[in-house]
Amino acid sequence: MATIGGMCVRTVTSISRCFRQSIHHRATWNRLQGERYCTTNSDTKSDKDGTDPGTDNVQEDSQKVLENLKAEGEKLKTEAQDFKDKYMRALAETENVRLRMSKQVSDVRLFGIQGFCKDLLEVADILQQATQSVPEDTLKENKHLRDLYDGLVMTEAQLQKVFVKHGLEQITPQKGDKFDPHFHEALFQVPAEDPNLASSVATLEKLGYKLHDRTLRPALVGVFKS
Repeated sequence: MATIGGMCVRTVTSISRCFRQSIHHRATWNRLQGERYCTTNSDTKSDKDGTDPGTDNVQEDSQKVLENLKAEGEKLKTEAQDFKDKYMRALAETENVRLRMSKQVSDVRLFGIQGFCKDLLEVADILQQATQSVPEDTLKENKHLRDLYDGLVMTEAQLQKVFVKHGLEQITPQKGDKFDPHFHEALFQVPAEDPNLASSVATLEKLGYKLHDRTLRPALVGVFKS
């Protein structure tokens, strides 16, 4: 067997192989230690500085989500307010319609007999004229005429009671009452006896009537000149 410096070649080869493996293991160990040191320093620096890129991305995404939620919330608030306004307007309009319909129904109930009452006013006028046209002396002399007169008076009185029962009342202004165009109609003017009576009622020519405070027929009057 060949020898080198007193050692066989196989022994020298084994020693050389072991030496190379030892150098390779040492180099590998040093490289791993270096990588571990770098990783540790990087983690430590990130912890100290608080600049982890992954954390920053999460924060940015969270901020965007919050902003989107706030914007959506404001939009929903605006839409809710708009719906509320429309709902309140619809309620108000419905209430107005209800009140108008209620008033119309009430007016129909109160004034539905208005046309019928106007026709009856002519009957009341005729009865009044009939009772006023009979001389008092004739009534004393003629018993049959007196009985007829009393029957007409009773009929007129009963008719006026029916009028009052259904809300139909007489308008009977007296001399000196203030002229009211809502209830009176002036037929003529007469000279004023007293300046204080100017533009007031002088005489009553024909009775007026009102139905539930609504003038059905104004009283026909003469007024003092102003």
